[in-house]
Amino acid sequence: MHELSVTQGMLEIALKHAQQAGAQRITHINLVIGDLSSIVDDSVQFYFDIISQDTIAEGAQLVFQRVPATFRCWDCGNIYTSRGHDFTCPQCGGMKVEVIAGNELRVESIEVE
Repeated sequence: MHELSVTQGMLEIALKHAQQAGAQRITHINLVIGDLSSIVDDSVQFYFDIISQDTIAEGAQLVFQRVPATFRCWDCGNIYTSRGHDFTCPQCGGMKVEVIAGNELRVESIEVE
């Protein structure tokens, strides 16, 4: 259900910037979403289709760019992407890791007419 509030925030950002640009219509909203964010694309699309009705964003295409979970091992410095839910360093077996990508959740850009 948290996708509803995320989608509302995303729509507000897009509408604000489109209005500032004097746009008549938003055609695309480009989103960057990290795999660790627990955001489900289909849910965002579902809520967007409902809450964008009667706005200049109605009918806009949502473009989802997924960012894989990427980690840095504190023991050996290895940088790697996750393999499912196993975050253990594949190089040294270390379990002390830092997330360096995959938590993203942002509106990257919008396309307007």
